[in-house]
Amino acid sequence: MNLHIFEGFGGTMMEVVSALIPLLVLFIICQFFLLKLPLNKVKNILVGFLLAFLGLSFFLQGVHIGFMPIGELMGEILGQRSLWLLIIIGFILGFFAIFAEPAVSVLLHQVDEASGGYIPQKVLLYTLSIGVGLAIALSMVRIILGISLWYFILPGYIIALVMVKYTSKTFTAIAFDSGGVATGPMTATFILAMFVGIASVTEGRDPLLDGFGMVALVALAPILSVLTLGVLYSRKEKAQDDKEANSTEINRDNCEERKSQKSNSSI
Repeated sequence: MNLHIFEGFGGTMMEVVSALIPLLVLFIICQFFLLKLPLNKVKNILVGFLLAFLGLSFFLQGVHIGFMPIGELMGEILGQRSLWLLIIIGFILGFFAIFAEPAVSVLLHQVDEASGGYIPQKVLLYTLSIGVGLAIALSMVRIILGISLWYFILPGYIIALVMVKYTSKTFTAIAFDSGGVATGPMTATFILAMFVGIASVTEGRDPLLDGFGMVALVALAPILSVLTLGVLYSRKEKAQDDKEANSTEINRDNCEERKSQKSNSSI
């Protein structure tokens, strides 16, 4: 089989250029009027733009010639086998897809740096992985049973809004950012193509109606999983505060008892 791996590469490069030029122009304007960074830092940033351009171009070309075709082919093959086995496969794919998402790595680093290690990277990573794995598994259930997307999305966001009241503002902000980060190129290319392939070979399913909608569930799952983590952290903090309060009260009682003993001995 002859693969033209660079077919359409020029168009891919132009798409990346059109995405990066506004950022470059904004940086240049800020450099002249606000930032006024040293020349060495400007050179490093420009080199970073060049590397980002090359990396995105090659990555998107790989998506077009690799991820999407193999994802759709896998979906067609798996869809012809045991459909209920797809739930387990979906969870595994969703769990490990997060490890390959570039934006997730950036989010983990930023959260760890901003929180001073209060929210460990591994804890947040596994929280996102489990959430996305469950979302992919539920999407498989939706295809198998033909359930409408609204039965997942509407209750999910209602639950998320309720959970916001029981978690801190920090976890709320991280949760809603996680929803966008999780729907990165791995999910939107490989797994989405696989779902379209599964829906195309499943009897009674339409690839347009049933193959899409998975990304919406993936965007919702990290929100719920991170909010759940925030609730657990809130309970842990509350238990620790209660323990410290009890310890303080005990120490105060001991001090008062010692004072009374001293007064009684002096008498």
